[in-house]
Amino acid sequence: MTENQLIAAAREMLSDAYVPYSKYRVGAALETADGSVFVGCNIENANYSNSLHAEEVAIAEAVKNGHTEFVRLAVSSGVRDGVTPCGMCRQTLAEFCPESLPIVCDLGREQVAEYTLGELLPNTISLETLDAADRGGDTDGR
Repeated sequence: MTENQLIAAAREMLSDAYVPYSKYRVGAALETADGSVFVGCNIENANYSNSLHAEEVAIAEAVKNGHTEFVRLAVSSGVRDGVTPCGMCRQTLAEFCPESLPIVCDLGREQVAEYTLGELLPNTISLETLDAADRGGDTDGR
């Protein structure tokens, strides 16, 4: 799948977003190692903390269907402002993806900004950091 096709898949999800409070639509398209694409949109709740983010919905759908290896994520908003995944979504991505995962953000007018997951979320919480905490030290075993 091309980058433009992945952005288009994210944009297609904007019309499905449920955003009665913020009116800020977000769509995401997640490409798996085998070339499958899973999409998601944001789903708001009056209690904002219970809202679902587009990236989370796409990840959940992919994992539900047996996919845990991802090669690229595209994100778009209704205003084409280059929205990036929030910190919570970045941490969820880090559970499955390497720091090198490309994240393509829709700027509109056929322009994108591209980051890696590691650029957006350095020093992520991981199994290694949790193991180090259990040992009373950092990831170097101190």
